[in-house]
Amino acid sequence: MSINKTRNNCRFCSEISQANGEDPIGSAVTLEQYFIIEAAQPWPDHIWMEPDPIPQGVLEALNFVWESGRKIRSLAIAPDKEYSHPDYTRVFYYHRPTKFFAQFEKHEFIVPHALLGSLALALLKHPEELPNFTQYRQQTNHIRELLVCTHGNVDAACSRFGYPIYQKLRSEYAAATNSNLRFWRCSHFGGHQFAPTLVDLPQGQYWGHLQPEILDLLVQRNGSVKELYPYYRGWGGLSFFEQIAEREIWMLEGWNWLEYQKAGQVLASDEINQEWADVRIDFTTADGNISSAYQARVEVKGSVITAFNSGEQPSLEEVKQYYVSSLVKLV
Repeated sequence: MSINKTRNNCRFCSEISQANGEDPIGSAVTLEQYFIIEAAQPWPDHIWMEPDPIPQGVLEALNFVWESGRKIRSLAIAPDKEYSHPDYTRVFYYHRPTKFFAQFEKHEFIVPHALLGSLALALLKHPEELPNFTQYRQQTNHIRELLVCTHGNVDAACSRFGYPIYQKLRSEYAAATNSNLRFWRCSHFGGHQFAPTLVDLPQGQYWGHLQPEILDLLVQRNGSVKELYPYYRGWGGLSFFEQIAEREIWMLEGWNWLEYQKAGQVLASDEINQEWADVRIDFTTADGNISSAYQARVEVKGSVITAFNSGEQPSLEEVKQYYVSSLVKLV
């Protein structure tokens, strides 16, 4: 729904979700790659299926990845008067470096508008051509990029609740981080019912149902991780059941967990009814001195009613809720 068509009696899916206690965990998108470009707003609903405003070369590159079966998330970010450069387009490309990893590997380019399609093809289809873009590469691996969904043409909740959170982050935190952190308005990446929602890169953590009072902890990482528990959608390096187990492990391990190399696997599961799963998360500490694993049982704990889209009469659906019934650290 376009935000311009939103009426006073619109029922926002995120308000229904939050009022009914829907847990956002497990809703992070499991990915191998991110392809992110600056694109002027307004963004159409199906932005990645239209040659305007997306150049043909970008669409060709993305189609190549989609047809190969690899998991990629394409996102648009709104140009920023401080960050952006006239006549140039910023491109972020993140990819999973290995099976065991702590964060996605980042590449950033700022190219003339006319070269955007060629760069997309080099990044996603013809890597042998990347040396042609060396002069446009940016050395920004030290910078965290926080992207807040404000894509109202996909769902009104994203702009209604996402923009105020973005505005607070951009105005209150960007200048205080010594240029190690940037904030962007971005297009849809799923989970309207958890708006306001955010993805933190290169970490690849997803957040939802965000409240202003929790932003300082999320950005500064200067308090107990347990306060973030109800807002965590999961880590994009793991699958659904693995994400549910990983949240419990993070609560035990604390902030250092974010630096650990990790990989997950589902050992066994109820494939028919999705009632339970046995999950193993292997990890190696940042210094490489300790390698271990956790094994968890994830089970259904009931269900709640939610809405996946906003509207005057949104369709309500029952969704299962899960919890970790056992968690054991292996030695």
